[in-house]
Amino acid sequence: MLHSLYIRNFALIEELSLEFQQGLTVITGETGAGKSILLGALGLVLGDRASSELVRSEAPKAVIEAVFRHDIPASMAPLLESAGIETTEDLILRRELSATGQSRSFINDTPCNAGTLRLAGDLLIDLHGQHEHQMLLNPATHIGMLDDFAGTVADAASCTAMQEALRELRRQCREIRDNAAAMQDKRDLLEFQQRELADLGPGAGESEEIEQEINLLENAEALAEHSEALSVILYEGEGAIYPELGRVLHLIEKLAAVDPRFEPLCLEARNASGIVDELYRFNRSYRSAIDFNPARLESLRERQHKIQRTAKKFGVTPDELPEMLLRIEAILSEEGESGERLKEKETRAEEQKAKLSLAAAALSTRRREAAGRLEETIMQHLTELGIPKAVFMTRFTHEEDPEGEVEVEGKTYKLSGAGYDTVEFMLSANPGEPPRPLAKIASGGEISRIMLAMKSALAGTAELPILIFDEIDTGISGRIAQSVAKKLQNLSRLYQIIAITHLPQIAAMGESHLSVHKTVENGRTTTRVTPLLGDMRREAIASLISGEEVTPISRNLAEELLQAAHSTPSNED
Repeated sequence: MLHSLYIRNFALIEELSLEFQQGLTVITGETGAGKSILLGALGLVLGDRASSELVRSEAPKAVIEAVFRHDIPASMAPLLESAGIETTEDLILRRELSATGQSRSFINDTPCNAGTLRLAGDLLIDLHGQHEHQMLLNPATHIGMLDDFAGTVADAASCTAMQEALRELRRQCREIRDNAAAMQDKRDLLEFQQRELADLGPGAGESEEIEQEINLLENAEALAEHSEALSVILYEGEGAIYPELGRVLHLIEKLAAVDPRFEPLCLEARNASGIVDELYRFNRSYRSAIDFNPARLESLRERQHKIQRTAKKFGVTPDELPEMLLRIEAILSEEGESGERLKEKETRAEEQKAKLSLAAAALSTRRREAAGRLEETIMQHLTELGIPKAVFMTRFTHEEDPEGEVEVEGKTYKLSGAGYDTVEFMLSANPGEPPRPLAKIASGGEISRIMLAMKSALAGTAELPILIFDEIDTGISGRIAQSVAKKLQNLSRLYQIIAITHLPQIAAMGESHLSVHKTVENGRTTTRVTPLLGDMRREAIASLISGEEVTPISRNLAEELLQAAHSTPSNED
């Protein structure tokens, strides 16, 4: 619910702080007192377009802050999360408008753009003003309201899930076809590349191995020469290391026999002798294996050149050639299997289409049955609200499409929302006039009563917790005014309702009553709002009955209206 509204330096309001109650709050005041300013401030904090002309003269900026508490729609949480705004117990919307025209928006003290503020406002308040955009006049919302009334919300959600599954299958079919078409142009090239790479037969790490072997063959003579010299030094030459190490070990053993401190050195000498012996044996084996093979060298150089030339041709490194061959083979293999995969996906898509078509047809039937009941209910409410000749109807349209997703009675239709129905509410308020879309209706007071009738018919199904009606009483009086008042009172059991009114019947129904009036202070006009209780409220309602001069009769009538409104709850549905 809207808990409080704070306004500073906005139009004629210098500073104003209001608290609202649950149920029905009525706002009264003379024409021009500033009731529309309150709605303008509320609209601004809900994301309406801002103008620097709204800042009070000589003030640097205007500030409007609205605090919402309890019954905050669950859909608000993902909106705040996506905008990086912390969720708190209270929801605080604030708008600041500078005299230079700059606007700043905040939710829970976190800066946000006006679009996010507007989305939050759309989830909180349904404002039915004389010239305001109204959610119920948006045809895109009608099918959802009909589903709420018909009890088909779950069916519509199931249908939407089937639609998404069908769309995904069709997307996969298109992807397979597109890939196949693209492959057709590349197939010849890929097959040529595959043959060339297969003929080459590059092995993993082959290029490095060839490089190493070429290096050995090119340096065979030097390797043999160095290996021979190493053998002479280690074992075969005069003064070779290995025989000398033997003599060293013999002397150390003699010393150790006398002095134990030489014993550790005996082990070191033996290890050194073993290492030299192992080195000599390896070198001897290595020297015998040195390959002097000019034919092998030439063959390797040719192989290396071929690999390098192919890698350069394909724009890769030699080491990447084996992976490239595997990739091309995988593409060609996948293309060969695409026909089978496409057939399988198309079969599943047809099965899903048949399943969806049955669900969409059943959903459409239930909607049509409910539409008849909704039409009767709304026309009954409109009669009670002073539009007795109203004709309300629900127009169903379907868009045929040979490539559509739904097939019903031999015709194929394009999806529209959940199912294949496009729904729009139509109304004729006057005899002889054909029903027209609600958005085409021009009378603000008439629109408000139509909204009230629809809200009454859909009571309990809408998610918006707060309804605001601006001058819903335009053009009505007497019995019709009393009927409007009772409907507002009944709706206030489900919603928080704020109604601006000139009618005493509606004013008396409110659980709380605010009076808007102008004062002149220090030569400047200021709009004030006063909560009315007891005698002050009775006087205000009496003034709505008799005008500026309140009479004893009008006071008595006001008292009767207040007692009737709050002594016995209305039984009207």
